[in-house]
Amino acid sequence: MNFYIIIPAHNEEIYIKQTLVSLASQTFLPKQVVVVNDNSTDKTQQLVEGFTTKYNWISLINTISSNKHLPGSKIINAFYKGYETLDEDYDVICKFDADLIFPDNYLEELAKHFQANDKLGMASGFCYIEENNEWILENLTRKDHIRGALKAYRKNCFFEIGKLKPSMGWDTVDELLAKFYNWEILTDENLHVKHLKPTGKSYNKASKYLQGEAMYKMRYGFLITLISALKLAYKKGEFRLFKDYMSGYFKAKKNKTEPLVTKEQGIFIRKLRWKGILGKFK
Repeated sequence: MNFYIIIPAHNEEIYIKQTLVSLASQTFLPKQVVVVNDNSTDKTQQLVEGFTTKYNWISLINTISSNKHLPGSKIINAFYKGYETLDEDYDVICKFDADLIFPDNYLEELAKHFQANDKLGMASGFCYIEENNEWILENLTRKDHIRGALKAYRKNCFFEIGKLKPSMGWDTVDELLAKFYNWEILTDENLHVKHLKPTGKSYNKASKYLQGEAMYKMRYGFLITLISALKLAYKKGEFRLFKDYMSGYFKAKKNKTEPLVTKEQGIFIRKLRWKGILGKFK
């Protein structure tokens, strides 16, 4: 299987070398890796250039956008800058973060999963973070959710879900739409990926309402948003985030923000969410 990988990167000089070394050490090498250097002011570009001279399947794209880390739009817009440089001779397209260390057999095992199941649309391993000199499971990791840091899509699934949405919530709506189109999702808990920079570390104050806005755009409705906002704020250990999420939801509703999904897809998503919520009480 041909794996194409796109890595958006903004000021990742501390981490990106480790990410690229881990990809270059794979037992099953990717066909192409494109690093999109998005307005970095550190040595990200120079470090990546060192890899492009050594590996002909690694390339670099330089682009300029905002210095702010706005979850969703900035990352996905950078992703598309890389995607535009690629042909369509791939079986699996990946969006990886620039702060990951993959086990040597990561792509090989993903390929086995995709080859074994024609209905498998997305697959990944689990994210681990370092605390007190130990690598522990990152608390946002779930068996039924592929983290935005390490997305891998079968080509047909990628096209059927309409590719990636340049919006906060892109890494949730992609899975919901995959299920809407009857694709399966798999997380392999035996594949431990080291996440060097915990999720949300670089988010700025301007982004605090975007999570609630995303819930509105996915047509969750008030009750599901309320439950989801409480759960997410609890997992992040900051209850004040609950207020921000709900404010974002009501702002989006007041402004009649354009949803990311159709009404039909919204009905499916709410049914799926309620099934998951109620299932936890059984």
